[in-house]
Amino acid sequence: MRLHYLQHVPFEHAAGILAWAALHDFHVDATRLFESESLPALADIDWLVVMGGPMNVYEYDAYPWLATEHAFVRAAVDAGKTVLGVCLGAQIIASALGGRVTRNAQTEIGWFRVEETAACARTPFAGFLGGGMDVLHWHGDTFALPPGAAHLATSAACANQAFCVGPRVLGLQFHLELGREDLARLVHHCAADIKPGQWIQDGVELLDADAPFAPARAALDGVLDRLLAATRL
Repeated sequence: MRLHYLQHVPFEHAAGILAWAALHDFHVDATRLFESESLPALADIDWLVVMGGPMNVYEYDAYPWLATEHAFVRAAVDAGKTVLGVCLGAQIIASALGGRVTRNAQTEIGWFRVEETAACARTPFAGFLGGGMDVLHWHGDTFALPPGAAHLATSAACANQAFCVGPRVLGLQFHLELGREDLARLVHHCAADIKPGQWIQDGVELLDADAPFAPARAALDGVLDRLLAATRL
């Protein structure tokens, strides 16, 4: 299997996804869009993973590669590739498939609970969060569900937290992939985002010794296992 991920900033890469891929003998490559690297040919990849970043999906003037990325993501979905988006990546998938991305009523930064929806139980991702769990959020935007998508998860601060389109396309607004060191880099580089707010934790809370990194990583592995099973159908 060949996994290709799209990276938007130097300090946020595929983290735990790479560890899982190594255990499953994936060949892994990346396009670092912030370095103006070229996208691969679709024929050369099996999985496409679209990572997070501090930009918004609609900032085409500041990040002209966003338009090309949108088209590439749509083409990957249409070609039947396995496609996973995390945070900004989920928003890009939603936007590429026709779902509008807008500011959320609340900025959500911290470890907060998400709950699976009733619709989730009717998809291949039923139980992917054990019904509900605390996960890591870092976003100010949200997405509308694209046509044909199933709504998988919700939180008190943001209605749309996850969606799937069939068994091979998955968008997660939250982060399951970040380990403690990965999150520490995010805290350092995006410190300006951490402002007082109902749904914003500070750096100490984010990196607390009891923060649930291990359960999040287990949930990530389970999600990736499900995508792999669908890929092999």
